[in-house]
Amino acid sequence: MAKLHPEIDPEMAAWIAAQPLFFVASAPLAANGHVNCSPRGLDTFRVLGPHHVAWLDLTGSGNETAAHLAENGRITLMFCAFAGRPRILRLFGRGEVALPGSAEFATLRGHFPADLPGVRQIIRVVVSRIQTSCGFGVPLMTFAAQRDDLAAWAERKGGDGLVRYRRERNARSIDGLAAPLGDDH
Repeated sequence: MAKLHPEIDPEMAAWIAAQPLFFVASAPLAANGHVNCSPRGLDTFRVLGPHHVAWLDLTGSGNETAAHLAENGRITLMFCAFAGRPRILRLFGRGEVALPGSAEFATLRGHFPADLPGVRQIIRVVVSRIQTSCGFGVPLMTFAAQRDDLAAWAERKGGDGLVRYRRERNARSIDGLAAPLGDDH
């Protein structure tokens, strides 16, 4: 059964921090636009307060979330328990992109590991709805390790290569929406 919570309390924040994976969902306003759902891992997510979260977004194959947030701000984050007691947590809210070089990025950057290569932006979310549900249908799985492929790829690309890649592959969503880029880093 779904349950609403007034805030992200310390127990919930600790549970979130223990999850090795979360999902990000966003969509354009256009009825024929594509809904995007992306998995995220690594040590990139932080609870900043009872209604505020953020994650360090690394360069990837697309930049759908940033494009959707620039257009309409809507976002949903989902965490699932793959070990221990079953649980699903959804955080609904409005998100913003903080680009390198901005004051907000500088303020938030210290919350995350300094050694992750390929940093593209930080996504900050003001959470308006916090909902848990049973998770009885989520399988039990054993976590082996985080992959190092993304970091190795970013290191091979290098700073200038990542800027070129973002300009070529991250500037527009699959529906043609502009995604903010912070290519001065």
